[in-house]
Amino acid sequence: MPKGQSPLSIAAGKAALATAIAALLMSAAAMPARADDDIAQKVASCGLCHGMDGKPVGPAIPVIWGQQVSYLNKEIHDYRSDDRANPIMAPVATAIAQPDTRPIAAYFAAKTWPASTGGPGPDPSIADKLDQCQSCHQPGFVGGAPAPRIAGLNYQYLVSAMRKFANGERTNNLDMPKFMQALTDDERDKMAKFLAGL
Repeated sequence: MPKGQSPLSIAAGKAALATAIAALLMSAAAMPARADDDIAQKVASCGLCHGMDGKPVGPAIPVIWGQQVSYLNKEIHDYRSDDRANPIMAPVATAIAQPDTRPIAAYFAAKTWPASTGGPGPDPSIADKLDQCQSCHQPGFVGGAPAPRIAGLNYQYLVSAMRKFANGERTNNLDMPKFMQALTDDERDKMAKFLAGL
């Protein structure tokens, strides 16, 4: 926590940011434009967190450039319906009109995934568990319907998502909680480090 800031002031700041982003999305929705330009205008504020070049501004924020379209579409829906709780994303998703959901998901999916700086190879102790991940997340962990790309996501985001699935805090996927609960904290940490470096 930044020095001198209370949890309440941080929460208030996050709420204000979410409200501002939602307001930008709603004002963009009122602008007449061509279809491609219209979507670009509506998602311009997403870069404030997810990065103008596809690289998130913080390590706990996921990459959405080049992510699987079906996954992006589902997550927008889940944030909107409160199936996935997030104080910043919930109002942003609520501000997205239902007909814009898939075009916005397709807009980001069509972009290029940011280049990775590389990382350590897989720890032999988790090799079999990583093999299990590829049954849904595909060879190379690049994702495909219905699973997201996890190769190259930020380490902190991966560790946090795994922990939330393991402790029941995140429930918008029926398969992940059991799988994550079967892993130790150390195994999840090793997996996240490896995946982040891909």
